Amino acid sequence: MKFVDEYRYAQDAKNLAKGIAKITTKPWTIMEICGGQTHSIIRFGLDTLLPKGIELVHGPGCPVCVTPLESIDKAIVLALRDDVIFCSFGDMLRVPGSEKDLLTVKAQGGDVRIVYSPADALKIAKENPSKKVVFFAIGFETTAPGNAWAAYQARKEGITNFSLLVSHVLVPPAMEAVLSSSLNRIQGFLAAGHVCTIMGYDEYFPLAKKYKVPIVVTGFEPIDILQGVYMCVKQLEQGSCEVENQYARSVHEGGNKSAQEIISKVFDVAVRKWRGIGEIPKSGLVLKEEFSAFDAEKIFPLEGIETHEPKECISALVLQGVKKPYECEAFGKICRPEHPLGAPMVSTEGACSAYYRYRKQK
Repeated sequence: MKFVDEYRYAQDAKNLAKGIAKITTKPWTIMEICGGQTHSIIRFGLDTLLPKGIELVHGPGCPVCVTPLESIDKAIVLALRDDVIFCSFGDMLRVPGSEKDLLTVKAQGGDVRIVYSPADALKIAKENPSKKVVFFAIGFETTAPGNAWAAYQARKEGITNFSLLVSHVLVPPAMEAVLSSSLNRIQGFLAAGHVCTIMGYDEYFPLAKKYKVPIVVTGFEPIDILQGVYMCVKQLEQGSCEVENQYARSVHEGGNKSAQEIISKVFDVAVRKWRGIGEIPKSGLVLKEEFSAFDAEKIFPLEGIETHEPKECISALVLQGVKKPYECEAFGKICRPEHPLGAPMVSTEGACSAYYRYRKQK
């Protein structure tokens, strides 16, 4: 793999931007799915290099942002229990629930621990047999193999005090939800390279054909994104609707078969609610029945949790690409990283966070 600097070379970026301008004859609206791509676009000002007619729209590609409010509140209920050690990735701790976040629970004495992988949580379970250890299993297809492995390994080793609070979501159904919405204005997609590294991109062919949109699997560095935009605009100008792979150094059409195998062994596909969007059919993963002993929702009483989104927050429209963060009246005022109304302001992949960090003054 080449050095990162080669994908941030300024002259190459300028040449690609000129190439995009040269082939552009009409206005086009392109959605980048991944929040990592969004942050690169805003951080490096890639959208400012493009012709005025090319608009980049930020999609629901931040796994923290789309984790439903109910899941956050369930996590808080578990973290408040004296018999539970609640483990999570760090970026979930500031995501607001209905009344508080996990960081507040930790400050109040809850045993909330930041881990870097589900393997860390499994180790904590082994070291604390008198406690019930719950890992917050969130994310797209990218984190699903590791979380599946944790449940598989726990069953294999007979670890009975370990469970997962699962809130996994799948990207292709979310893309279809955007395309089928009455609010849709997306004409092309930059697909998430890391998801496709795991799953490949076979699932995108039916979407491209059905909705007549080009889909370009794209990486995360400035040159990746500009090249992805170039490939997408070229298709749009030609009237094509194909699936192309810009991120060939990491992504293969069939994806990672070993990762897919462990996912299919442990998880079933199911309906999943997305924060700010609602339920999307076949858009989530749930533990199979044979792994129910490791399902926190079946181990603990978590029914009857009611949630309410802040009325001032327009994160639902931001996640669907209908609005930009700066169009929210709360942005940078009553909604800031230290006091977020919605998850996109606090997540490291959230669109609101990117705009606040890199373009707050503008």
